[in-house]
Amino acid sequence: MLLDTPSLYFRAFYGVPESLTAPDGTPVNAVRGLLDFTARLVTDHRPTHLVACLDADWRPAFRVAAFPQYKAHRVAEDGREQMPAGLLAQIPVIEQVLDAFGIACCGVPGYEADDVIGTLCARARMPVDVVTGDRDLLQLVDDTRGVRLLYTARGVGRHEVIDDAEMIRRYGVPGRAYADFALLRGDPSDGLPGVPGVGEKTAASLLSRYGSLEGLLAALDDPASGLGPSLRRKLEAARPYLDTVSPVVRVARDAPVPADLDARLPREPRHPERLAELAERWALSGPVNRLAKALAAG
Repeated sequence: MLLDTPSLYFRAFYGVPESLTAPDGTPVNAVRGLLDFTARLVTDHRPTHLVACLDADWRPAFRVAAFPQYKAHRVAEDGREQMPAGLLAQIPVIEQVLDAFGIACCGVPGYEADDVIGTLCARARMPVDVVTGDRDLLQLVDDTRGVRLLYTARGVGRHEVIDDAEMIRRYGVPGRAYADFALLRGDPSDGLPGVPGVGEKTAASLLSRYGSLEGLLAALDDPASGLGPSLRRKLEAARPYLDTVSPVVRVARDAPVPADLDARLPREPRHPERLAELAERWALSGPVNRLAKALAAG
């Protein structure tokens, strides 16, 4: 089980009352929510391995170089990601608590959590559940490799299990084609405009017919390919975008994730005294005990 930790702590921050605070008044709603989310996921799915994947770089240089508008709408005046101060203060606490539990945490300089997840999926020799509320990771769904998404758009307690059959039902394309689909359709959350005049149905139809973006561009270069004149004009006008932005939408599968990452589910805390100190300092006894119980039973 791979946790898209930023996606989950954002969801926890906005889904759990900010009135939950530590004795010093610091909000701990995101910490509490994430711990309870994780306890529920472990209880419901019984993974043998668990990794909390982190954003070491939320806006990697290689994506900005390909497409300067990438996540530009989320850049604060100081150049950092726009984030509520109450959430920003909780991220170090989240990382400290996960480490005290012994849950593997992994972020790679220059890469997003998505890329860590993509790389671990590529390396996996067992079925993988990716837990996220981010549609970008739909591109990892792959029945042949046993990779599916536990999609938390409606909440962790009501997450949806997405495999290739569900991808085709929803979008008309399998997981492996989703990155090309998103590139054609656009994705406002990442600042991707898409191809003007190409919506979801047209994008799915093009990929069904030509197989991939590469196949579509080859058809664009072939006057006898059967592309209609109106669609051909739209794609020709968007060609610079299609040629340059592909690296932005594709999750890396070769990020330098440590090969010795110990992802085994910890049955007991790695640092019990440290965990107890953190639970007392941040008023986390309830969620810490619930996660400890879930891990012990896992």
